[in-house]
Amino acid sequence: MNILFFLTPKKEVACLPADDTLRQAMERMKYHGYTAVPLLTKEGKYAGTITEGDILRAMETLCHWDIFQAEKIKIKDVPKKRDNKAINISTDMDDLVDVIADQNFVPVIDDQEKFIGIITRKDVIRFYYEEHKKSEEKK
Repeated sequence: MNILFFLTPKKEVACLPADDTLRQAMERMKYHGYTAVPLLTKEGKYAGTITEGDILRAMETLCHWDIFQAEKIKIKDVPKKRDNKAINISTDMDDLVDVIADQNFVPVIDDQEKFIGIITRKDVIRFYYEEHKKSEEKK
């Protein structure tokens, strides 16, 4: 199966510019209610994923809980606890499952390394569950 079957396209994904500030990232994530968001460069390339935990640690260690200090720190400079890997559109299902087992979503990039969307763990689990139900019905 082609992994693009699972793709949520970029236009439907909340992303943050990697050059945004820590404060901007915090406010946008709070507004959208997301716990993790992909970061994109000006060129549209995947630059990592920022999480609520990353933001909280940065607020404590880099800003000492000062919101005005958070306006001076670029989100791309915030240390990330995890390095969420992106996959290429040509990745096969076995490799997708290996990566998505450890991430809630997997960023997908094209051959020019441009971000094109995400695949969620929920969608992959749902697919395999439906396949399992179909196979059980055939028995």
